[in-house]
Amino acid sequence: MRTLSLWERTCPRKLYFGRYIFSGCTGPFANNADRRPGRSHALRAEAPSRWPSGHVLNSERVTDAKRAPPPMHEPDMEFIRTRIETQVISLTGLALGQLDLENPKGDPGLFGPQSVCWKVHGDFTSMLVGGISALMLQALHPLALAGIWDHSSFRQDMLGRLRRTGQFLSGTTYGSTQDANWLIDKVRAIHLNVTGTAPDGRPYAASDPDLLTWVHVAEVSSFLAAHLRYRNPALSLADQDLYYAETALIAERLGARNVPRSRQAIADYLADIRGQLVCDERSREVLRLLLDAPAPNWLAKPFGVLMMRAGVDLLPIWASEMLDVTQGPVQRRLIRLGVNNTAPILRWAVRDGSAQRAKRRMGV
Repeated sequence: MRTLSLWERTCPRKLYFGRYIFSGCTGPFANNADRRPGRSHALRAEAPSRWPSGHVLNSERVTDAKRAPPPMHEPDMEFIRTRIETQVISLTGLALGQLDLENPKGDPGLFGPQSVCWKVHGDFTSMLVGGISALMLQALHPLALAGIWDHSSFRQDMLGRLRRTGQFLSGTTYGSTQDANWLIDKVRAIHLNVTGTAPDGRPYAASDPDLLTWVHVAEVSSFLAAHLRYRNPALSLADQDLYYAETALIAERLGARNVPRSRQAIADYLADIRGQLVCDERSREVLRLLLDAPAPNWLAKPFGVLMMRAGVDLLPIWASEMLDVTQGPVQRRLIRLGVNNTAPILRWAVRDGSAQRAKRRMGV
């Protein structure tokens, strides 16, 4: 008899709070747990003969003893949930403070709760996978990468870069009108000072409208691809087009031009720009830094590795071939299975993310 680890206690797909029995547990720990007196943190992981719905899982006669739930230890579940939520929020822009997403009451911001981008940007797992994939994709443009390489601290502070990007996305999507405008003005001002010369001798500027369009397309196409794969594959084609139309507003406010606003326009843009993309030593270094990025703690390390691999898996085939990171079908299936098994736990745990705070501001 042994005590379940934190991962084993959070591994199932479904969590029933009225009892310490979880659906979906498999493996050597599925039928045993430390139930000795005084070990209040131990969970009973024995699969019940009858689920709460009344569906019998085996042919044995269901006795009253089998129906009786083990002792409840709700503080344990709350501890696990809070611990996971704290780790998730530490990776987002909420960790930086500065934004009050719950005020002023009734302010819809730039989009509002009925928008598609509120739905697409509201899932931490798919946004993280999409963001990682977008960084890899953006690294293929020599001029865009030169600006990041010369003026960003991402090589020394990958987590800080992730948080700052997360803050901008969170604030422009879910923030009040004032906060969204403040973030856009702030980034525009920063871009004015990001200029230089790329290794091939060409000048670059972060305020270049064409570069801004590239960065935007790499981001939103990756976010939507991750959403369709890991959150809502049934999102309608009309809503997908509407998502691109909505988010084009932010790119244009930053100075981008000729921003594609539909699925077809995005596909055409990516086909046209491929001739300008290059995988060089800097691109490979960005990829290496992402794949070797340090985790905030040892508990988050396996999750981080999975998310990075999922980011690679999300890349367009031509991009993964350029970066020489193609993965076999078995590896891709395992990655997707891992993400799909992890995402429900994170959705259960996070109760105070950007979307939840913005909904409270709007009273929905």
